[in-house]
Amino acid sequence: MLSKADIERYNRDGVIVVPNVLSAAEVDALRRATDEFVEKSRAVTQHDDIYDLEPGHTQAMPRVRRIKTPDKWHPAYAHCVRHPGVVKSLQALWGPNIRFDLSKLNLKSAGFGSPVEWHQDWAFYPHTNDDLAAVGVMIDDIDEHNGPMMIIPGSHKGPVYDHHVDGRFCGAMDPTRDGIDFSKAIKCTGKAGSITIHHVRAVHGSAPNTSNRQRRFFLMQFRSADAWPLIQKPDNWESWTGHLVAGEETLTPRMTACPVRLPFPVASNQGSIYENQRELKNKFFEEPAQKRAAT
Repeated sequence: MLSKADIERYNRDGVIVVPNVLSAAEVDALRRATDEFVEKSRAVTQHDDIYDLEPGHTQAMPRVRRIKTPDKWHPAYAHCVRHPGVVKSLQALWGPNIRFDLSKLNLKSAGFGSPVEWHQDWAFYPHTNDDLAAVGVMIDDIDEHNGPMMIIPGSHKGPVYDHHVDGRFCGAMDPTRDGIDFSKAIKCTGKAGSITIHHVRAVHGSAPNTSNRQRRFFLMQFRSADAWPLIQKPDNWESWTGHLVAGEETLTPRMTACPVRLPFPVASNQGSIYENQRELKNKFFEEPAQKRAAT
């Protein structure tokens, strides 16, 4: 599935976009499933185990910014977890043994989709080695205007940045603190059915969706089977082994020299990265309403 150039680009930049991984029929199934979730959200008034809601969500005007663990709730998403194109791409990067972790569906609706501040996934869940990545499925065409994910190329080879504010984890980096040139960010764009793969240590974020088109992006976290979490043991052994999507199980973690910064004390606001990041004082991205108020 991946070419030699893809692998070299991933190792150099920490991210690749792979076109045409999902078929048109598979994309259509994800769109229908997503529409069903948004329709059902009309009966929801606050965040719960499935929904993370946008500010201003109402029954008449449903606004959803995340569906949590959608692979648990709908077969169209569960299909993606073991999609041959996804699994083979990860095997090309890490070898035969691949474990799924969890998924989330981030929705940026036209004109008001919330941003995600700059962060590293590694800050949330350090492991014994860093052969971990998130695979993003583009359910819609994504371009520079509807809130694409952006990656700082090569940042996966650098430090683990501080994701704390006033001594407490907040799931975001202070953009005024670390001297990163955010103008060099790569925008991950492509047609529906494309996937992105980004390294767990890559610095990334996404701006609000200010276009008149929605942007639905299904993210799945994977790890090499010999990457074991440092701060959390498996809650259920059957579930842990059941998340092996390719290869063989191992009880021998592979240890590599990776920088680690622990996410403690835990964020004041729980439930999603959007809630965690509420405590960040120096925000890089502005909500569309904030921009309108300033003009």
